[in-house]
Amino acid sequence: MNDDTISRREFGMAAGAAGVGLIASSKSLSATQSSGPPVNYSSGLIELPPTYYEVLEPAGGSTKPPMVLISGGAHTGACYLVTVDGRPGWAQAFVRAGHKVVMPDWPGVGRSGYIPLDDLTGDVVVEGLGKIVASLGQPAIIMTHSMSGAYGWKLIEKYGQHIAKLVAIAPGPPGNIQAVSDTVSETADTVVVRGSTTLTINLKQPVVSDRNFVEVKLVGKSTQFPREHIAVYASSLTPIPPRLLYQRRNVRGSQLKVADLSNYRGKRILVMTGTVDIDHPRELDGAIVEWLNQNGAKADFLYLGDHGIEGNGHMMMLEKNSDALAGQVLSWIENG
Repeated sequence: MNDDTISRREFGMAAGAAGVGLIASSKSLSATQSSGPPVNYSSGLIELPPTYYEVLEPAGGSTKPPMVLISGGAHTGACYLVTVDGRPGWAQAFVRAGHKVVMPDWPGVGRSGYIPLDDLTGDVVVEGLGKIVASLGQPAIIMTHSMSGAYGWKLIEKYGQHIAKLVAIAPGPPGNIQAVSDTVSETADTVVVRGSTTLTINLKQPVVSDRNFVEVKLVGKSTQFPREHIAVYASSLTPIPPRLLYQRRNVRGSQLKVADLSNYRGKRILVMTGTVDIDHPRELDGAIVEWLNQNGAKADFLYLGDHGIEGNGHMMMLEKNSDALAGQVLSWIENG
C-alpha cells in the first residue's frame, strides 16, 4: 500500500483496525477493485466542542446532498467504514451512489478532543454535531443510530434549516415519549438500571461494554451478524461517557426532549428497524413514527420484515446483508 493509492476495501480495513482512523490529506483513494470510482478522503476537527470528522466523497464531486452518518453508543464514525467481516461499509455504498459522506465522532469520544466527564452531556454532543452539519454549505441527509437517535431529534429542532432528510436506524426515542428508566438502585455516584441487560453507570468513569452486553444487546438474536467475529468486534468498542448513558436510559426523566417542534413541519424522516432487535420491537419504533407524524413531520417506518428482510438485529451496518440494507436507505432517499 503506497501513500497515494489504496482500495476502498483496504482503506476501510485499515481505518477500522487502527481504531484512531487513517489520518491522511485529501488525496484520491483510487479503487483497484471493480467496486466503483475513486474517492477523496479528508478529515477535520470542530474546535468547540472538539468534534472530529472524516469525509469521503466522489473524486469527481457530487451534485447530491451530503450525508452525515452519526454512530451509536460505544462506536465511532469508523463503524460506517467497514463491516465486521471486512467488506466496504455503508459509507462507501453511499459514496458510490454519489453522496459526499461525513462521519463524525461525538465530542469527547473516539478521535474527538477531551471533555471532562461532568461536562459531557447530550446538549454538548448536539452542539458539536450541529456545527458540522451547519458547515456543509447545503442541507444534508442525517443518519443516526441507536443512542444517537435522541441527538438527531434535537438536531432537527436546533439545526433544521440545514437538514434535508433524516434516517434513524433503530433510534433511541426523544425524551418526550421515552419511558423513565427502571432504576434498581442509585447513589450520588452510581445508578443501576434494568433493561435488556442490567447496567451499572458510575458517573465518575466511562462505561465499558462487556461481552454480555455485546452478545445480548448488540448482536442478540441476529442471524445476519457474523458471529465468528464477535470477540474482535467486542474488543473494538469504545467506552461511553457516563452522563450520556444516564440520559439515554432516561434516568429521572433526563433524556433529551424536543421543546420546539416548528422545524418538524414537513420534514422527511425514515425510521428503519430489524426484525430481531431486542430493544427495538416493532411497536416501540412504530410509536416514534406516530409521534413524528403527529407533530408535523412526514415520517415513514421501514420495518425490514415488511420487505422480506429477516434476521437483522441492532448493528445493521455491520451485518452480512449490509449492502442490501444500504440499498433500502438509498431507495428511500431517492424516492421518499
